[in-house]
Amino acid sequence: MDLVPAKTCDFDCVYCQLGRTSRWSADIEPYVRAGDILAELRTRLESGPRPDYITMAGSGEPTLNSELEAVICGVKEISDIPVAVLTNGSLLGVPEVLDACLLADLVLPSLDAGDEATFRKVNRPCPEISFSEVTEGLVSFRESYEGPVFLEVMLVKDMNSGDEEIERIRECVERIAPEEVHLNTVRRPPAESSARPVSMRRMEEIKRMLGPEALIIRESASSTVATISVDEDKLLALITRRPCTRRDVAEAFHINEIDALKFLSRLVEEHRVVSEHVGGEVFYKGLP
Repeated sequence: MDLVPAKTCDFDCVYCQLGRTSRWSADIEPYVRAGDILAELRTRLESGPRPDYITMAGSGEPTLNSELEAVICGVKEISDIPVAVLTNGSLLGVPEVLDACLLADLVLPSLDAGDEATFRKVNRPCPEISFSEVTEGLVSFRESYEGPVFLEVMLVKDMNSGDEEIERIRECVERIAPEEVHLNTVRRPPAESSARPVSMRRMEEIKRMLGPEALIIRESASSTVATISVDEDKLLALITRRPCTRRDVAEAFHINEIDALKFLSRLVEEHRVVSEHVGGEVFYKGLP
């Protein structure tokens, strides 16, 4: 469930597969009203298969929506499906965000750094957000939360994957004490070309360094397949004529940007489409 407009976030992570943050803000606002979200959810639950989780996530940071608590409460009133929150963890120290996330059945925050300098290099947060505030928020949330916490760590070559950086992350992990630590690396076209993947050999080394809770996340092929119907020939014809962003494709086929990105990413993986970073945007071009 997408709780904020596309790329509304208090981070501008170098590895983000959705490109650069267009609305860089730490302001908590009612970006999308709870009533509108819940109305769409009811329609979805009536017409589609039962999901494993209803997840607060999307194309930005969901905890920026001031109606997060109302949404989670509303979901629990109309369904017994467990609720998950996928968050960068930056606002868990804010009381209203803390109260909302305590209602979830599963919380998956991120931690991609073990110090202020690496945090600013990898996540590029809003100026008012400090690394110490983020980590203290994660620690205090973990102490209050009774459900499972899966901590996600995105590894970027030569940015946060060295022994010293991993040791500092390990120290934070010990303080937070999550049930699991999910290790991932750059797999899709990132916001910045400097964001490069870590080798699987290095991922295995980092896994051992972080301890028994660490797991390496491997995407399945099905995770890249869009759940919408798009005329593939028309899409390829469009982006062969002129490179398009995910937003262009979403508007052309009347779908949301997340589904457009999933579809384009699959074509990239099949070597039928290439991506290129120009002026902070990711453009996709069909191969002749």
